[in-house]
Parts: sequence; structure tokens; C-alpha cells
Amino acid sequence: MDWSDSWRGAFRIELRAEAVSLAYRGWPVLPGTYPAGTENGVTQWAGRSGLELHGPIPVHRDWVDRIGTRPDQVATWWAGRSYSLLVATGHVVDAIEVGAGLGHRAAVALRQIGVPVPIAATPSGRWMFLVKSGSKLNAELANNSDVHLYGKGEYIPLPPTTMAHGVVHWRVKPQVCGWNLPEAHVVQDALVEAVHAPARFQLETV
Repeated sequence: MDWSDSWRGAFRIELRAEAVSLAYRGWPVLPGTYPAGTENGVTQWAGRSGLELHGPIPVHRDWVDRIGTRPDQVATWWAGRSYSLLVATGHVVDAIEVGAGLGHRAAVALRQIGVPVPIAATPSGRWMFLVKSGSKLNAELANNSDVHLYGKGEYIPLPPTTMAHGVVHWRVKPQVCGWNLPEAHVVQDALVEAVHAPARFQLETV
């Protein structure tokens, strides 16, 4: 992608508005590094004192101490640069990340029981189900290499953060569920059902 200043600038106002909106709702937002071109085929990330090889990561090294920053201060973070939009997990919101295939089946299961859940997706094909903080993965999901729970001490990128090959986007926006995050077990139950869905489907169609 073209990471020119003019291209990044087109997203800055949207990123800032989204960050402030989330902060007003109590979500612990953080500014993150952003793509700044490639060298030897490797994306470089800007926003800290120098270029980073991995990202997006928090711009502030003391980001843990900045959790809960007031919305008016959050607005100043995005005043000059198109920082990525990160949310610290383990405080208000956690995220259960899965591959797109498993995520799609779980989303169908949740839709069938009438439970809308905010879902963000990355350009690399990972889906993140946003849930209330404080729960652990059940044993079956904890042993599944396709599932990761982002909790305390971690963070996730949210739309419209730019990645190396595209933009993080919403599959289901938080507005759809009235900004009410589900309990983690609701999503975990849907994921367990989705894990076994292919086997059941094969049996039913033989």
C-alpha cells in the first residue's frame, strides 16, 4: 500500500474521532505506531523515537500507566499524526481472536440465537470478538491454536487502523448491540459450537 503522508492524513480525522468516541464510552484507547514504508520487503512502523520492525504497538512505552486517560487528552494524541487506534484489553473489554473460518461460523451461531457481538477483522484474516473483561478461555478453546484471548497486559487494533496490507474493519459494529459487550462465555459457547460445526455438517450431508 502507499503509505504517503497525504494518504495517512486522510485517516487522521477519522481515527481521532473514533478514538474520542471510544474514550467517552470508557474504552481504554491508546495511540499506536503506524506503517511508514518498507525496507527489504519488511514494513516499518513509525510513531516512537525511531522506526520499529513490528506493529502496531503503543506509542508510549508507559502505556499501562495511561489507561483511563480522559477523552479530552485522548483527542490531543491524534492532533498531529495518524496513529493506529489501539484498545488495552483487561480493562472494560477483552477480545477473543480466531481465524476467519471459525469466526464466521461462530458469528452465524450468535446470530441464530439473536445475540449481536462486536467483531473486528484484520487484513490478515483474523476476527476479534469483543467481550466483557475478566474471563478465561474454557479448556477446549485454550487448547485450540486458532484461538487467543487478549486480556490484561495486552492490546488490540481497532478500526480504522492501517496495517501492512489493508485496514482493520468492523464485521459487526458496537452500535449494533447498543455498545453492550456480551459476557465472554456467550461467545465461547458459540465458538465451541463452531469448532464442531464442520464435523456435524459432514455427517449430515453424507
